[in-house]
Amino acid sequence: MTAGLPSPVPGGLVGLDDVMAASGRLDGSVVRTPLVECTQLSDLVGHPVQLKSESLQRAGSFKVRGALNFVLSLPAEAAERGIITYSSGNHAQAVALAARLGGLSAVVVLPTTASRVKVDGCIRWGAQLVFEGVTSEQRRQRAEVIAREQDLTVVPPFDHPWIIAGQGTVGLEIYQDWPEVETVLFPIGGGGLASGVSAALRRLRPGVRLLGVEPAGAASMRAALDAGRPVTLPSSESVADGLLPNRVGELTHRHVSALADDVVTVDERSIREAARFLLLNSRLVVEFSGATALAALLSNAVPSPGRTVAIVSGGNVDPEILVDLVGGS
Repeated sequence: MTAGLPSPVPGGLVGLDDVMAASGRLDGSVVRTPLVECTQLSDLVGHPVQLKSESLQRAGSFKVRGALNFVLSLPAEAAERGIITYSSGNHAQAVALAARLGGLSAVVVLPTTASRVKVDGCIRWGAQLVFEGVTSEQRRQRAEVIAREQDLTVVPPFDHPWIIAGQGTVGLEIYQDWPEVETVLFPIGGGGLASGVSAALRRLRPGVRLLGVEPAGAASMRAALDAGRPVTLPSSESVADGLLPNRVGELTHRHVSALADDVVTVDERSIREAARFLLLNSRLVVEFSGATALAALLSNAVPSPGRTVAIVSGGNVDPEILVDLVGGS
């Protein structure tokens, strides 16, 4: 699987130099997504708000940053054997695209409930698809079996320094485009984006407030922070299907607990309203997972945020959901 490859940093954290190195590797291969000013939202909360629009990223989400950084960091012999991953959809698409860009073969293990949009994306980038169960753990176990059988390298969804460093380029770009930012909100699933953004921004702007946002029905990082260690939730449920890992990683928990300020939760109605707000007011097509950070602002879960960036993490939304959003349901 990952024999011979660097493991998560023992007792340490991804540094700014790791993020800068990732930025150099990714230059020209990923989109430097814009900060989009949201006047309506700024008026509502009484502070300037900009959206880091990773919904406009290649493969539709921030995930390609970490996946491609991982692929480009692989030793040649591991790259030649190929890679495999497990994902609810966005990471799978990102790995499929990263493999295409790097000239590697890729297998992706998806849940049997994967959305059509995300399945089609994996097919479009040329990955071999395997469907297994409905939980992240079921997918992980199947991927590890295949990796052993075929001598493939597993590309983890979040808990690896190469993944975290790639996602950290989101934070680097935020600082470069708006160094005066006071609060940055990011959604949390497994914690890779949260870890990377925190690793970059805590070093670049030490006084910035860094807040993770989770669905109330899938608050695995909140549970880990409360327990002082990663814990496994008995279940995870939310319309934000990209934020449903039952357990965050050891490395991502370490980053968030050390570098972020807090993690807040939002309810399902707030997530739906945020996605609809983005569609109607900012003309951004955003999946529910991608709207979760904004939901914290709209629901007043973040008091007095000051100059704020909300990371819109992905835009791979099924067409029928768009119909519902436009109709206001």
